[in-house]
This record gives sequence, C-alpha cells and structure tokens, in this order.
Amino acid sequence: MNFYMIAYVLAWVLRMEAVTMLAPLACALIYRESTALIIFLVAAGAFFLGTVLSVRRPKKIAFYAREGFVTVAGCWIILSLVGALPFYLSGRIPHYIDAVFEIVSGFTTTGSSVLSDVESLGKGLLFWRSFSHWMGGMGVLVLVLTILPLGGGYNMMIMKAESPGPDVSKMVPRVADTAKALYGIYFVLTVIMIIVYLLSGMPLFDALCIGFGTAGTGGFAVRNSGMADYSTMSQLLITIFMILFGINFNVYYLLQKRRLKEAFQCEEARVYLGIIACSTIFIALNIFQSLGGHFLYALHHSFFTVGSLITTTGFSTLDFDQWPQASQMVVLFLMFSGACAGSTGGGLKVSRLIIMVKEIGKELHVIIHPEAVRRIRLEGRSLEHSIVRSVNCYLIIYCTIFMLSVFLISFDGFDFVTNFSAVCATFNNIGPGLGAVGPVRNFADYSVLSKLVLIFDMLAGRLEILPMAILFSPRIWRKYN
Repeated sequence: MNFYMIAYVLAWVLRMEAVTMLAPLACALIYRESTALIIFLVAAGAFFLGTVLSVRRPKKIAFYAREGFVTVAGCWIILSLVGALPFYLSGRIPHYIDAVFEIVSGFTTTGSSVLSDVESLGKGLLFWRSFSHWMGGMGVLVLVLTILPLGGGYNMMIMKAESPGPDVSKMVPRVADTAKALYGIYFVLTVIMIIVYLLSGMPLFDALCIGFGTAGTGGFAVRNSGMADYSTMSQLLITIFMILFGINFNVYYLLQKRRLKEAFQCEEARVYLGIIACSTIFIALNIFQSLGGHFLYALHHSFFTVGSLITTTGFSTLDFDQWPQASQMVVLFLMFSGACAGSTGGGLKVSRLIIMVKEIGKELHVIIHPEAVRRIRLEGRSLEHSIVRSVNCYLIIYCTIFMLSVFLISFDGFDFVTNFSAVCATFNNIGPGLGAVGPVRNFADYSVLSKLVLIFDMLAGRLEILPMAILFSPRIWRKYN
C-alpha cells in the first residue's frame, strides 16, 4: 500500500476544500455574520495542513486499484470531518456527530437533515451546506484530477472508484481531460440553471443554493417550508433541471460534439425518461382519484416528486407521506431505482436495473434452450461478463448492508416503515423517507449509533459501496511483496 501517495492526494483534497470555503466565507461577510470568523479559521487551518503535507511529492507514485479505493474513501471521510467544523464550532449544531451527519448528507448529495429550523443556521452556513451538494455531485476527486494528473494511467483508478455506475470509461484519451470535460459541462449547466431560476423570480441567494442542490441532486432547502413557497413556474423549472442532471453526462458530451445519433440512442436515458413519465401519470391519477382536487394540481406535484425522488434530489413541495398506499409504493420504487449512471444522481442506477432485467430474460431463455448462446447488450454493445458479475456482486453487498443497517437502527424504537425508509433514504442518497423521517420531519431523534450507521450508508451509497466496504478488509492494508 503506497501510504505516502495516499497522504499526498488527501493533502491536496484538504487544500481544495479550504479554497471552496472562500465562497461561504464571502457570503457570511456580505451578510455580516459572526460565523465568517469560524469559516475563515477552519479554511486557514485546512489549507495550512494540506500545504505542509503536500510540500514534497512522493518518489514512488505507483497507484493501483486498492490505493484508488482507499484514497476515495479516505478523502470523503476527511472532507466530512473538516467540513463539519464550521457548524460545530459556531454552535449552530451543538453536537459534532450531528454536524458530521449534516455535512456528509451535503457532500454525498443526500439531503437528509437533523435540523428542524434550517434558517437558524444563517446565510453563510446555509450556503456552505448547499455548496457541498455541488462539490459532491460530480465528485470531489474528479475536480482534483483536473489539477493533479498523476500520469501513467494511475488517476483512472481514482475515477473508477468515485464515479457512479457499473462501468466507467474515458470520454477522451486522457483522464485529466475527461475530468475537465465533465466539470465543464457541469459548470455550464449550473450557470444556465441559476440564470433561469433568477428569471423565474427566485431571489439570488435562493437561486444559488437551490441551484447547487439541483445540480448535485442533493436536497437541502434554505427555507423551513422546503420548496412549497416558490412559484409554480419555479417548481416546474426545478423539476426539469433535476431530471436533466439525472441523465448520464456522456449524453451531453455527445451532444456537445454533435454526435446526435449516438446521444439520442442512449438506452438508459430512454428507460429513465419512460419511468418518469409512467410514474408521474400513475401517481397523478391515483391521488386525484383518492384525494380529489384539481387534476393539474395533482399532476404538477406528482411530476415534481417523481423527478425529485428518481434523481435522488429529495426536494419536496408537499408531504407525500400522506399519499395513497399505491402511490407510496411507486415512491419507494423510485427511491431504489435512482437516476442514470454517470449522472449526479444516486440509487441503484437505471443501467443496473436494465442489466438485471435482461439477465433474468437471458436465464429464462437458457432454461428453455440449454444450448443457446445469448449475450446481454446495453447501448448497442455486448457487455463483458465482468460487468454483469459486478452488478450481481453489487446487489448482494447492497442487500446485505441494507438489512444490517435496518437491524442496527431498529434498537431506537421507531416503527419498521420509518427504519426501512431511513436506510433507503440515506443509502440511496435521497434525503426524506416515510413515517418519522418523512418530508416534513428529520433524523434528529435517532441515537448516535444510528446516526453513525446512517453516515456510513450515505458514504457507501455515494461511493458505490466498494470504497467504503474495502476499508474493512485486512488484505487491503498489507504491503506489496
């Protein structure tokens, strides 16, 4: 294990985090808040420590798969431990574990919260809370790779460990250029979205924070009422951009390169949009039939909620915990489904669902025709057996961690629906669940142990499980021969 190289990358991440804290620092200064001093001290300390640890580049830069996984997990843990300090030291979140829970929820773009009064944080900390969504959406280390190319193909190990989805490929030959292309698209879409929000009548501060949450498919609101106070037009625009950020960014790269045929033939994106359309219509009809009211009202809130949940953003305009059981079952499916691979969304990912369905079809075909040779195809190409195997392995580990997490938090005395949806909401990086952790409630009443379990779930869900799970393997810490 190349610990020196891992420490070197961690140090650069600390420096990057310190620089990003200048944005909430500026916000706190503009609003003349006392938290500005706390944010400055944390940023200065992080930058100093990162600089000291990265003064000398290690002579041995060999960086393989296990270093990649350990580095990614370590970076996200360090980011969270340091990022929680402004909340804790300012006294706005009195308990450090609660502060860590809040910022992990931010970086992992989950949106779950322990706060009942978010507005009490002040503008500076609200900005930092929402900005963490934007940082974590595309991946912190993807940003680091744009300025710290390791060379020799080693940085691909980091990108594979951090990027969501069953398979990661380079859009351009060099990984650093791929990272730059991704962040370029991400940045341009974010700027366009914020301008559109402003044109819809949203205040500048709200447009920035909601824009960060939408781009990262996070879910932190800046008002205690969530999204309910914004205009119908603003809510509709938020829905559209949530859905856009749930699409694989390779599609936008292909559109940018004018490879329109390839972009519009993306099978995963078509299935993703189909799920949204079918779910929206079903829920709208179901709540209109059960609860009455105007159909357009039901359609609007159904569309917003479906877009919010399948992209794992977690914004809410109303309490969907009050919907009929049939609609809640669709909501639960959307929580598990998630968005497209290669997007900022969480969940299992639509591509994995497609592969699983096709694998079931393949096995049934082989039972009927034992001599048949049939390969699983996705996006017009045959999938390697290693990818199909990794999907199966992922599902097994996913179910194991999910069940164990529900068991561990069950000692707090909440009902099964609450515990099940709490794990679902954190593990799939959604935000709100059902029952006592529904859209109008929070996670504050869980014990410290349960919060630690849910923190692990948020990190594991965002990092596709393996980088966090591999930390518990004794083999990973052995030295090379």
